[in-house]
Amino acid sequence: MNHPLVTAPSGIAYPVWIAGTGDPLLLLHGFTGSHETWEHLRDALTNGHLVITLDLPGHGDSRLDPSQDLSFARVVDDLAWIVDTLAGGKTDLAGYSMGGRLALALAVSWPDRVRRLILESASPGIADVDERLARRRADEQLASLILSEGLDAFVARWEKLPMWESQAVLSEPVRERQRQIRLGHTAAGLAANLRATGTGAQDPYWDRLGELTVPVMLIAGELDQKFAQIAALMHDAMPDSRLEVVGNAGHAVHLEQPNQYSQLVSEFLGNQEQSSRLAKGNVHD
Repeated sequence: MNHPLVTAPSGIAYPVWIAGTGDPLLLLHGFTGSHETWEHLRDALTNGHLVITLDLPGHGDSRLDPSQDLSFARVVDDLAWIVDTLAGGKTDLAGYSMGGRLALALAVSWPDRVRRLILESASPGIADVDERLARRRADEQLASLILSEGLDAFVARWEKLPMWESQAVLSEPVRERQRQIRLGHTAAGLAANLRATGTGAQDPYWDRLGELTVPVMLIAGELDQKFAQIAALMHDAMPDSRLEVVGNAGHAVHLEQPNQYSQLVSEFLGNQEQSSRLAKGNVHD
């Protein structure tokens, strides 16, 4: 496994981790996550795949100069360049939450770069103009709060959000690992990312879901009713999609039900040997 630092045409440097062999699989983490989001799944997912993970701008070891013109569209274009540079021009693609929004945008904007698409707890954005503006204002307020309170206070506040209540059953080492990932960022980086790639800053893709011709798997947690409903609406709008609502899971299905998540991904990508192996044991031991 290596860790090159690749600088995209935008000037943003992305630290990238590559493991395994086979067809490329690019994984995109959510807000406050990093490449380490996928670490507990690496052995499962690298069986038959060249797995590419990275730190998105403002997260982990990414290099983000505050003077750089960061935007949602620019990150999407950077990801297309990364697919060209590291995946030979085409990849299977999986994204979680913020990473899912970016993955969907990449598949819509650069359809020739994506072979199959996996969206976990993702959204096409906010269709209503007034609601989107209100969310952008809320994102701006949160970004300002991150800068004024500092990282430790923000993480403590973030972890108390209702969307994480389903993770109370996870072991203390697992929850502590998530906390350390969040504390590994900088307040300035998270604030800049939120202002540029938050849901309020994103153009909606609801009207373009019908353009997707690649196979799509939509994953949501049964306990995350908001995103389970969004996934169902997306499923209805897509020509070739599969909907999986996972029981006993909230927003972060890959963390709360890692064995089932890995099995679903494996089956969807056609690796039946891996699927059979996963069914016999929990990859999160």
